Amino acid sequence: MVNIFLVGPMGSGKTAVGKQLAKLLHVPFYDSDAEIEKIAGVDIPYIFEKEGEDQFRKRECEVIENLTQLEGIVLATGGGAIMAETNRDNLRSRGKVVYLSTSIDQQLDRTKHSRHRPMLNVADPEQRLRTLFAIRAPLYQEIATIIVSTDHRRVTTVAQEIIQQLRLNTSNQGDMPSNE
Repeated sequence: MVNIFLVGPMGSGKTAVGKQLAKLLHVPFYDSDAEIEKIAGVDIPYIFEKEGEDQFRKRECEVIENLTQLEGIVLATGGGAIMAETNRDNLRSRGKVVYLSTSIDQQLDRTKHSRHRPMLNVADPEQRLRTLFAIRAPLYQEIATIIVSTDHRRVTTVAQEIIQQLRLNTSNQGDMPSNE
């Protein structure tokens, strides 16, 4: 089975959709942020605070390098993972990339109670999200096999649409297992 890599902004539902997608396809699920925390033994806000974003991004590149070499997985990446060219190359060349798009309003709604998002620890989270979107959206689009909106949609519905879209976009139909 082909790897499926989920990219998109924070609050787009990468982890929730990824878990559901892996369940439907009967394959392992990985979350790059969770793997970083497991290896580091501390949470991401702590890494940002003590080591800075640059060191976090180095850790992220190592984890994505390793995870994308696995076969038959679903991987949810961090929102900024696509900033590194090496990550974009690994994601694009080692699986199907699904860009989960979402509006700024949905991102704000989904992240407003989270204390686990160091990029939003600013005076104006909405402006930060707009700035990040302007920089990152073209990179998500550049590597995406398909783009699926998650705005006002159930996780299961999004996961099922991804399976359908990837079947339509996969020339070797044997790569995608049936979820019936």
